[in-house]
Amino acid sequence: MWKLEGWRQEGGDRSELSVGVDSPGQVHSHKYGVTWPGPRDGSSGAVARRPLLSARCVPCVERAAVEAGSASPNAMAKDPAFGSSLEGLEAHSGIPALAGRGLASGDAPSCPRGSSHLRGPPVWQHPFLNVFRHFKVGEWKRSTKEGDVAAVTDRTLKCTVYRIRGSVSAGNYIQLPKTSTQSLGLTGRYLYVLFRPLPAKHFVIHLDVATEDSQVIRVSFSNLFKEFKSTATWLQFPFICEAGLAVKELAAVAPSGARWTCLQLDLRDILLVYLNRCYGHLKGVKLCASLLVKSLYTSDLCFDPAVTIAEAQRAKLPVTPVPREMAFPVPKGESWYDRYVHIRFPSDSSKASPELVQKSCSPPEAGFLGRTLQVPPHPVAFSDLFQDSVPSPVQMLGPIASRQAPSVPRPLPEVSLFCERSEVPSMNGRSDRSQEHSARAEVTDKHAAGNGVHVSAPKPTMVAMALEDVAMHEPSGRKHSRQEVALDKDLFQQKSFLPDPILRLKGVIGFGGHSTKWALWTRDGAAVVYPCHAVIVVLHVHTREQRCFLGHTDKVSALALDGSGVLLASAQARPPSMLRLWDFQTGECLSLFRSPAHTLCSLSFSNSGALLCGVGKDRHGRTVVMAWGTAQVGRGGEAVLLAKTHTGVDIQAFEVAFFDETRMASCGQGSVRLWRLRGGELRSCPVDLGEHRVLELTDLAFGWAQDGHTLYVCGRSGHILEIDRQLLAVRYARRLLPTRTPSGPLSQKQTFSSGPGISISSLSVSQAICAMGSEDGYLRLWPLDFSSVLLEAEHEGPVTSVCVSRDGLRVLSTTSSGHLGFLDIPSREYSMLVRSHTAPVLALATQGSRGQLATVSQDHTVRIWDLATLQQLYDLRSPEEAPCTVAFHPTRPALFCGFSSGAVRSFSLEAAEVLVEHRCHRGPVTGLAASPDGSLLFSSCSLGTLAQYHCASTPCRVLRVAADMVCRDAHPTPNALAVSADSRLLAFVGPSKYVVTVMNAASLEELLRINVSALDLASSRLDSAVAVCFGPGPPGHLLVSTSSNTVMVLDTMSGRVVRELPCVPPVACPSLALSRDARFLLMATDRAIKVWDYPTQACPSCQVYVGHSEPVHAVAFTPDQQQLLSVGDAIFLWDILGLPESSPPGSAGDSPGAPPTCEASPDARQLEDTVSGANGLPRQQVPEPSPASPLRPGVCAGPLKGDDGAFSLSDEEGPSEESHSPEGLHQASSLPMLVKEASGAGDGVWGSPGGPWDLSMGPHPHSWSSAWSIREAQVHPSARPDCYRHFLARYKTSPLAKSASVSSAGVERLLLKAVVGYNGNGRANVVWKPDTGFFAYTCGGLVVVEDLHSGAQQHWLGHPEEISTLALSHNAQVLASASGCSGTASSCHIHIWNVPGGSCQHLISYHSTAVQALAFSPDDELLVTLGDYGDRVLALWSMATYELLASTHLPEPVHSVAFNPRDVGELACVGQGTITFWLVQQHGTNISLQVRREPIPEEVGAGELTSLCYGAAPLLYCGSNAGQVCVWDTSARRCFLVWDADDGEIGVLLCSGARLVSGSNTRRLRLWAVGAVPELRCKGSRARSSSVFMERELTLDGAVVSAVFHDSMDMGVVGTTAGTLWYVSWAEGASTRLISGHRSKVNEVVFSPSTSHWATCSDDGSVRVWSLASTELLIQFQVLNQSCLCLAWSPPACGHPEQQQVAAGYSDGTLRVFSISRIAMEFKMHPHRAALTAVAYSADGQTILSGDKDGLVAVSRPRTGMTFRVLSDHRGALITTIQSTNKEHGDFGAEGADLWLAASSDQRISIWAANWPRGHCELVDWLSSPSPTLTEVPSHPPPCLVAFCPWDGALLVCAGLGVHPEVVFYSLRQKQVVERIPLPFFAVSLSLSPGAHLMAIGFAERVLRLVDCESGAVWDVAGHDDMVQLCRFAPSARLLFSVAHSDILVWEVTGHRASEGALSSGPPFG
Repeated sequence: MWKLEGWRQEGGDRSELSVGVDSPGQVHSHKYGVTWPGPRDGSSGAVARRPLLSARCVPCVERAAVEAGSASPNAMAKDPAFGSSLEGLEAHSGIPALAGRGLASGDAPSCPRGSSHLRGPPVWQHPFLNVFRHFKVGEWKRSTKEGDVAAVTDRTLKCTVYRIRGSVSAGNYIQLPKTSTQSLGLTGRYLYVLFRPLPAKHFVIHLDVATEDSQVIRVSFSNLFKEFKSTATWLQFPFICEAGLAVKELAAVAPSGARWTCLQLDLRDILLVYLNRCYGHLKGVKLCASLLVKSLYTSDLCFDPAVTIAEAQRAKLPVTPVPREMAFPVPKGESWYDRYVHIRFPSDSSKASPELVQKSCSPPEAGFLGRTLQVPPHPVAFSDLFQDSVPSPVQMLGPIASRQAPSVPRPLPEVSLFCERSEVPSMNGRSDRSQEHSARAEVTDKHAAGNGVHVSAPKPTMVAMALEDVAMHEPSGRKHSRQEVALDKDLFQQKSFLPDPILRLKGVIGFGGHSTKWALWTRDGAAVVYPCHAVIVVLHVHTREQRCFLGHTDKVSALALDGSGVLLASAQARPPSMLRLWDFQTGECLSLFRSPAHTLCSLSFSNSGALLCGVGKDRHGRTVVMAWGTAQVGRGGEAVLLAKTHTGVDIQAFEVAFFDETRMASCGQGSVRLWRLRGGELRSCPVDLGEHRVLELTDLAFGWAQDGHTLYVCGRSGHILEIDRQLLAVRYARRLLPTRTPSGPLSQKQTFSSGPGISISSLSVSQAICAMGSEDGYLRLWPLDFSSVLLEAEHEGPVTSVCVSRDGLRVLSTTSSGHLGFLDIPSREYSMLVRSHTAPVLALATQGSRGQLATVSQDHTVRIWDLATLQQLYDLRSPEEAPCTVAFHPTRPALFCGFSSGAVRSFSLEAAEVLVEHRCHRGPVTGLAASPDGSLLFSSCSLGTLAQYHCASTPCRVLRVAADMVCRDAHPTPNALAVSADSRLLAFVGPSKYVVTVMNAASLEELLRINVSALDLASSRLDSAVAVCFGPGPPGHLLVSTSSNTVMVLDTMSGRVVRELPCVPPVACPSLALSRDARFLLMATDRAIKVWDYPTQACPSCQVYVGHSEPVHAVAFTPDQQQLLSVGDAIFLWDILGLPESSPPGSAGDSPGAPPTCEASPDARQLEDTVSGANGLPRQQVPEPSPASPLRPGVCAGPLKGDDGAFSLSDEEGPSEESHSPEGLHQASSLPMLVKEASGAGDGVWGSPGGPWDLSMGPHPHSWSSAWSIREAQVHPSARPDCYRHFLARYKTSPLAKSASVSSAGVERLLLKAVVGYNGNGRANVVWKPDTGFFAYTCGGLVVVEDLHSGAQQHWLGHPEEISTLALSHNAQVLASASGCSGTASSCHIHIWNVPGGSCQHLISYHSTAVQALAFSPDDELLVTLGDYGDRVLALWSMATYELLASTHLPEPVHSVAFNPRDVGELACVGQGTITFWLVQQHGTNISLQVRREPIPEEVGAGELTSLCYGAAPLLYCGSNAGQVCVWDTSARRCFLVWDADDGEIGVLLCSGARLVSGSNTRRLRLWAVGAVPELRCKGSRARSSSVFMERELTLDGAVVSAVFHDSMDMGVVGTTAGTLWYVSWAEGASTRLISGHRSKVNEVVFSPSTSHWATCSDDGSVRVWSLASTELLIQFQVLNQSCLCLAWSPPACGHPEQQQVAAGYSDGTLRVFSISRIAMEFKMHPHRAALTAVAYSADGQTILSGDKDGLVAVSRPRTGMTFRVLSDHRGALITTIQSTNKEHGDFGAEGADLWLAASSDQRISIWAANWPRGHCELVDWLSSPSPTLTEVPSHPPPCLVAFCPWDGALLVCAGLGVHPEVVFYSLRQKQVVERIPLPFFAVSLSLSPGAHLMAIGFAERVLRLVDCESGAVWDVAGHDDMVQLCRFAPSARLLFSVAHSDILVWEVTGHRASEGALSSGPPFG
């Protein structure tokens, strides 16, 4: 069964790689720029390329505006510029003279067949055609309209346009031509659509485009489309015209300010790039509502719409100006781009020289298929054109400066490979390197390092800017000063990814791909040429050095080398077949052209190389023979099609005679034909085969006699025919028969054909011998008389081709099994050159000490290769089962392999035998990984099983097998399992595809579970993990590639997202690898590999390398880190260039490219020691995540359940060590619970057989049973369930204050007046009693009690952490609230509140982590508390004495609990897999709990029940994570009804009477009529859900987490994860917003000058404007997928009150200004490359100052939208504060009316005096201080805070400047510190009262301090559950706002000093 063979091969050396790309030239006429077909050969129908004029002609600008139809063919023929060439055109080509009319129904373009893309347009369509005018759209005879279509006058264009509007696009349109059976016949390359989208509407544009083979493709553009979609006949492109849209949320209506747009579509390139089809003509157009359209135009010229003919003539611009009738009117003094939009798609359809790009006057384009972002050409107005390429959605990058330049045939430079490089565009939005990007590879004349062809790509890590419609422009004629140019080049130039290219292809392992019949000798016989999929390889037979030709995008189907060894021809397999002609010596691609045939199967050169013949099939399957003249190719010319003919005979082989290049021969099924090229025609005559005419002939060869009269032909029947060419007859016929032994079967191998003869597949003839290859696997050498066999060599498979060298001493042979070798005739030795897989390679593994590579393929083989020689060492074959994964043992010569049968086998490479076989898996093995130290091996299978093996010794043995651990139904991938470099951690995708799990590799204890789908909350779809990879560490990073085409870098300690890298191609990255020194990140991206500059954090660059013809399945670095490997269709080995001279392994921290490392805090070090498992036992304590940065949602840090479903195999019997270690158990003092699944009908019991409720549990540990020791290992906290219903506290890094005392006097000076926001992170944290009007909810750690009528609030303080849930007693007298465990307490707090008095009656502290749910019994005597997934404790409390009555541990996390409203002693809870019923029984003073678990029925189809509520007796409704509601009969303990209630997880269920309310994470709230459900209970299993129907449905703004309704269910209050409370009225079917807050961190609070309003900004990208009097939300401005980091309100000097504006800075470097009165965005600027962190208005409001995280401060004018100055004094440090004020307190030695300051995070402060109208700015003072040195690294470094003192303008108040926590007062006059106020902690926020001398300071320790600067008195107040990141005094000085994360607290400042000097205009609060 197993065959393991060894091979000894010779060494090899490095090789060169070369490739080239060519595009056919275009011949332009001087007058009109038209491309004309040359004369056509009448016999073949081919069109010859004959230039009419010099190729240096360019289209004349003066004639570009000639109207369509004004120039007839006759007039053009008379033009002297054309001479007599046009007169002969009609005669030679047969093109009739065309009148100015459209084509009739079904007409095709007027070009003859065979002309391909070389034909020219009809004359009547040149130089352009007005489609509406030509087809007389207004008359509607040749076009049609439907719906609301009318001709109106547009004020902007001042002409008549057509308005198409209507609610349904398909019912309102203009269609050309009139019917779909007709054709427009428009052949122009470009289509210009002049239109304007109607505001707040959608539109659709359909184009029906015909290809050259008459296939009709529909191309559609619409702002309805959300993403790019492609089929064989339809392309859908999203059109973006709305500001701030993300790629995932593209569909949006047109904005109100939509402008007229010139949409320029390159129809040729659209079809070529996306469908690989050649453009024929435009068949039809359909313009659908809603839009205004002026007209459509077609042309072969690329017009610049912003340049008129007069401007082009006056400025002598090298562009093609727009014709006069196509031009948009531009008022004098304005720019074209200020009023209109130009979109060119694809953006780089024609290539221009760098000179044209530099001289172009058009501003650059950016972004997606949508409104073009025009960026002013200014050094500081940055343009971020950052997104990767097509197809979803398509991008347009670079300036529209490339014009239709004349193309001349020219040789291409020698190149090495395709390399796509990410570069940083120039800061002014333009690039001198022409950074235009195309979806297909392009050719450049530029030689780069390594001779690489570089396609410039934008940085994919930045957010594209062209998603928006608002842009400011600068006049194109503006000149830059030298200082600005220096600023552009020096300040903002980033370091590129060097060297470029970073990779060089060393060699490939593989042969064939499309066919294995092509292998050729070079002229000297020193090398062989063969294809390897899309690569052509030249292999030197002695040195084994490879030289590669790259350029084909699909598999090579044919090869030919001329007799002199100068030209190499190659054909591509995929239709339409493309041919390349190469300079064989240099590797340069000389010509690239398309074959007239659909596919090509054979090529043959003449001996001189002047003629190339090819055989193929057309699209109808007919055989086509073609001949090209190639004599001029090496001299700068092109290949010329000399002849083409169709034939009805089959052709299997075709060869040009070596003695006469005009003669050829072919053979096939029953035919041999001799061909001759004469007079431009190919003619043939058949050979009379006589009785052999029925033979299937396979190959032929000309005899080497001088006369060449003999032709040798072979066939599948074993016949060899000698044919006399002159007599056209068979001279001899011989047959190869198998040799028979006297007593045995035939001595031949199994053949592919039947019959007595041996099938001959190939032959080759020299002057003395004839070599034959047959399907029996033999290569035989015969003399020319075929008297006897001279030599024969046996192969492992059928021989497919043979080739004798020129000297006749060597014979090359290939086999169908992928082998290539040669027989040396003098020595009679056979040498194997290449062995290869015959199917795609799936996985690889490398071994360091021996330098070996192992690969697994779909051909059922595992092969081991020598990395030095690229030769095969071992071959493992398994016909019955397919190998899936492979791994080497790190230290021993052993190989592990996983198979499709589930077997894992270990092979010895020394003994060549199987060592051991394990059958732990039932499904195919999907992952296999060995620990680097060689001690452990891990495997996973498609059924979710994970196995652990001990492999330190031989044989390896199984340690553990755990079920349901890894993702089920996964495909085998090389990155399914990953082990860290220190062998401590194991990572994999599982238990679902949305989760990544990190385990302790030794104990398989779960350490971290990361929900990848929850990392991007703004995403509309769930991301799943694809592959995992550990970084070298430290720091410990885990790289995860996701289905959304991104790679997330996660911290292995805390699970937080460190960074994200886009993968960009349409498929996710299946494999990735990080180099040992962390310099390079390698990704497999479809058919390419991408190399990232990994250490660069901000904007990493990447390079992309192509060459594979199929998707890349795996990538890896070689063990020495000097090379990398990629496998897919073949095995590619790449050299890494530019590696450091000395880079010892493991020295990542010392390498130049290594990322910076940080010293771990004591807590982090302790956690690291815990994770390491030094004592060999699983970790027993809950770790605290690293405080470096907060966790992202969906990430859970801590020890998680890892033992369920696992079994252990060991050498010793008996209990494990863990079962005897109770001191380490979590919550060991609590009671255990024995659990047994109920069987069948629920008759199973636990304990004694006394009845269903027979297991008693008391509150004391004496009732433990001895059997509990078996389950002790399961008491550890489990993983957070993949369920949104389960509470997860927001991660906080701020510690609670330990030494700060909260002053009681603080109540006198600060009174909490209002809380803005609702905690959408809580669960069931809203209570409402309609009868009494009591209404309460939570916000952070506060319970907010609000009067719904007056809005007055009460605030109940006491919780130190975020409140998770609430419960109100049935009599509304008691409220219970629970919060999580704080760092200062061992357990979480449960507060019992007296509702009438508003006071806390009792504090309960029991649960260790958090409380998931609370519930009161119907008589309010009992309270049940349920712990979260980390606690898993159910506790029962007495409300009379507040004593614990009973508690128990739960075997799995439980999501919800509820009392039966009709039975005080019964409650139920739901969780994973089961529903649990509890019975409370009281015996005297003892309380016991009896439990019964029921499994979820299979018909429910869900793994978890997430919510429950009791209905009419005895019904219990449960919601599932699959969106189903199941109904249980509690008396019978069975489920009798299930229905699909939602598409997502149901987290809320409420029932009253006959109505049921369900809320889910799909944001839907639904009302169900369930009145008929009680009757269905009697039907049992026959019950159907048709009687349940939905009455109402509402969609809210987030997942539903809380709900409370009136008993009638008519009205209620609902809370969502968006931080909103809604009032819901089912009667009205409406929802009203009650409470609104930010869902993310609030970054700034600002106030209007009139003190009537205030505004906030948040990480969620919103800017909200609130009423100061009522704290109600008035206005919200939302920008998607961006964070708003800073905010400023315009001062009163800016204008009238009704002209108030708010300036907001965003994370993408943009600055947006919003109008409060107009409720609209005024404009948007892009003054920064990095995120804006501070913004301020000047004192007069005419200037905006903005700072970013890189330390740059930009000065911009809102009126013009221009940035006129950039200050870089704080470069390198984040700008924390910018403030501006009037200079009223002295001049400080500088002129100017404004005084402003800027502070940065490196404790530097600069103070400036400015006169902005005059552009003057002067530095007044500079303060700096070293950063504080702390004994402990703080979780948040203290920021540098500074502000002008409001009561003394000459004073600065600073915090964070020194090494001690203090506030200092600095005098600008005295230039020194005049006062210091010590602080208990470092300040994180600071605000000064504009009235009294008060100062507010916020600390990370969650304390807000008020300081009286005159008396020195201080007041500390609590109430925040996180760091007080913001505190701001209102202008009235009577209110103080403080912010903790997203919670906003409003304090009233009391006392006589608070109002001194306060503004009198402020309204009273409340």
